[in-house]
Amino acid sequence: MATIHPHINFNGNAEEAFGFYQSVFGGSFSKIIRFKDLASAGLPIDEKEEHKVMHIALPIGKSHELIGNDVPNFLGTVNERENRSKISVRAESKEEANHIFCGLSAGGEVEMPIADSPWGSYFGMFRDKYGIEWIVEYVPDAAV
Repeated sequence: MATIHPHINFNGNAEEAFGFYQSVFGGSFSKIIRFKDLASAGLPIDEKEEHKVMHIALPIGKSHELIGNDVPNFLGTVNERENRSKISVRAESKEEANHIFCGLSAGGEVEMPIADSPWGSYFGMFRDKYGIEWIVEYVPDAAV
């Protein structure tokens, strides 16, 4: 079966954001590639761009990764206040849902506090301090 791995673009702070995500989810980065690692005679990299992250991946759970990168200046900037799609995290318990919700929403804007929902799950939504939108949910008796 296919798996989904969300990929997020950043304006030069991908490494900082992923350090924050790592502090909540734990684990170690499976890969970090900087633009300078790709430099060659045929692909010169501007000094201002060389330390930016071209690819970063944080494994989450047994078969998923959160992936991201910095957008190079020549491609413009990412609108961090746009109405993006949300990344949905399904926790294995209310305790885990609270940990993830409280950790990732720190410094961000809570859209819907985490609480029991009318449809039977424990649910909350927010935009983190990097502008990324998240849903955290625990569904009793559901497979994660």
